[in-house]
Amino acid sequence: MLKISKQEHQINDEIRDKEVRVIDSDGGQLGIMPASRALEKAAEKNLDLVKIAPQAKPPVCKIMDYGKYRFEQAKREKEARKNQHIVDVKEIRLSLNIDTHDFNTKLKHTQKFISSGDKVKVSIRFRGREMGHPELGTEIMKKFADACQEFAAIEKPAKLEGRSMLMFLAPKTNK
Repeated sequence: MLKISKQEHQINDEIRDKEVRVIDSDGGQLGIMPASRALEKAAEKNLDLVKIAPQAKPPVCKIMDYGKYRFEQAKREKEARKNQHIVDVKEIRLSLNIDTHDFNTKLKHTQKFISSGDKVKVSIRFRGREMGHPELGTEIMKKFADACQEFAAIEKPAKLEGRSMLMFLAPKTNK
């Protein structure tokens, strides 16, 4: 049995059913007939008999050029893979005592990541005595979220997890 796109097809002599419903290469129904007769009809046209619906009663077989079908299937899958975009999660690290220029630089990087369709994880790591002032981190995160509001949506708001505060931003969806 050949495996194509996670679906197995039985072709020609591999079909062991007594009776099958046959569909012509043009898509017309030929009706229910013994598998041997269906094979003969396929051989007359120099095509293959392919079982396309094995779970049906009786199983459905189609007369087609199997090599051409496999080629087109592979071509469609390749095209689908080419058009998909893998979303990455990029990380931007802020600090409690970040200056305006550094803040603006981080903001520009975030805008670049978001415009390319990636999600952004914004984090602040608290070190030493900074753990005593998580409200300062919340303030910086809120300021950063407000600055990103025109091009990004907050997917997960700022939350303190252990020694770091995390927030996730995603590209805005145009509705």
